[in-house]
Amino acid sequence: MKNNQKKKIVVLTGAGVSAESGLKTFRDSDGLWEGYDVTEVATPGAWKKNPGLVLDFYNMRRRNVLDAKPNAAHFGLAGLERDFDVVIVTQNIDDLHERAGSSRVLHLHGEIFKMRSEWNEELVYEIRGDIELGHKAEDGAQLRPHIVWFEEPVPMIQNAIMEMADADIFVVVGTSLAVYPAAGLIHYAPGHIPKFIVDKRIPFTSADIDLHAIEKPATEGVTDLVRILQTKHIAS
Repeated sequence: MKNNQKKKIVVLTGAGVSAESGLKTFRDSDGLWEGYDVTEVATPGAWKKNPGLVLDFYNMRRRNVLDAKPNAAHFGLAGLERDFDVVIVTQNIDDLHERAGSSRVLHLHGEIFKMRSEWNEELVYEIRGDIELGHKAEDGAQLRPHIVWFEEPVPMIQNAIMEMADADIFVVVGTSLAVYPAAGLIHYAPGHIPKFIVDKRIPFTSADIDLHAIEKPATEGVTDLVRILQTKHIAS
């Protein structure tokens, strides 16, 4: 729902935002994440084949996120809430947007600090430590990371589409626009609104989408973005 007193910005963020906080990604390592192929640690088949390996992998990712700190891009986007109604739609599983102060964050691909029953995706619990084999949900099922793996549906995508359709300004930060359905969200933004993309390598988009490109790493590019938005697009 739009705040009638402020323009609404919807920001789609990806791996490039977290990378500058030291969190490695598939994108930055040629399809490998800490030496693991996606098919080994981030698919339902991987979980069925070797759940212990999958748990170990995400336990390490959880420790990495605990050690990481928000960077200037996270803080810059959070600061926009002073002048705008801001919704962050992120592909990232970390909580760095929240720690930087963003109050409305929609996680498309799940959250590293949550776990759920492998049988019932509605049974979700907070987790800061490790998940081990034998740790059970209240329905008796093994607990797994509350992460949307490749080949799984993205439950939050409809919520994200609704936010996009209501936007006055749309921003993409640190994503290659290569992972669907998240990449398709750009097509749900109203055609007439200002659109910006911040990335160190601007990805290809269809010619009918007019994006103002800021070709810089997220920390630098968000600084430029904030300046542009604050000088050109504030309206009560």
